[in-house]
Amino acid sequence: MKRSIWSIAAALVILTCLSCQCMAQDKQVDLKLSTWVPPQHPVNPALQAWADDIKRESKGTIASHLFTSEQLGKAFDHYDMARDGIVDLAWVVPGGTPGRFPIVALADIPFQLSNAKGGSAAVDAWYRQYAAKEMKDVHFCLAFVHDPGTFHSKKKLTVPNDVRGTKVRPANGTIAHFVTLLGGNNVQGSPSQARDMLERGVADSITFPYGTVVLFGIDKITKFHMDLPLYETTFVWVMNKSKYEAMSPGQKKVIDDHCTTAWAEKIATPWADFEAAARETLRADPGQNVYKLTPEQVTQWRKAAQPLQAEWAESVKKRGENADAIANSLKQTLTTYKANY
Repeated sequence: MKRSIWSIAAALVILTCLSCQCMAQDKQVDLKLSTWVPPQHPVNPALQAWADDIKRESKGTIASHLFTSEQLGKAFDHYDMARDGIVDLAWVVPGGTPGRFPIVALADIPFQLSNAKGGSAAVDAWYRQYAAKEMKDVHFCLAFVHDPGTFHSKKKLTVPNDVRGTKVRPANGTIAHFVTLLGGNNVQGSPSQARDMLERGVADSITFPYGTVVLFGIDKITKFHMDLPLYETTFVWVMNKSKYEAMSPGQKKVIDDHCTTAWAEKIATPWADFEAAARETLRADPGQNVYKLTPEQVTQWRKAAQPLQAEWAESVKKRGENADAIANSLKQTLTTYKANY
């Protein structure tokens, strides 16, 4: 009889624990998040909001600390930092290492995207079908783009031939190749080094979106800004594979729920608004020259960029990929999200 009473009591304890979820508590996970821009850059609070929402949805079991300003490593090392576990999540510029990620480089070709909000949703939705293969060393979370950037220079550039013989700090590998096609000379440096490069004459111009120019003080040196949505740069937010795999099923679901196309657009939106506001600020500044091109001049720029598409196709074909299918998929997705040029 006594044994039966103890059995009933034990069963009640177990049922009570199950009802209050005291039996399968997730282990605490602490994530190191890394970016390479200063704290005031709008991508940082957007990523922090992403992390805060994960903490809330995981009932506090997934916490994060955001490191900015290349505290944990240089900008172009961030993919390897996530791969090697130096950080748990890293903000990566695939185009910073030309040729390494040929598929995603398609989105960096000029004259394709009209805006960053729908553009980020489109690029993310499109690249998801290729990311696991092209970025197999990491756990892909999401992709997004900045608002279309352009040339910011010490002297006015109106036609492609104006770039010939000048020194340009390019935004990514695709733009670097474009500069080469135009007869210009590429000079490399991280975003944090850009102002110094321009100030010392190492570079004559830079390709950046407007707000980033103001944020880094580059507008103090480059007074001419081509009013043309020339290009954008694709970014990816990737996670260390081992860190992801070590999480509980419930925690993985929380991460998965935050690695979506909707979150890609949500992260890109504050940055897009920041860039648009800076463009208007520069336009209103009498000390700056934000100039439009004639239709004929725009046609020249578009014609000059055409070889980039053919060369991109050749590069992915060498990897055994169907270039036409990939390009058509991006075009269709951009149309779906109303972000095509």
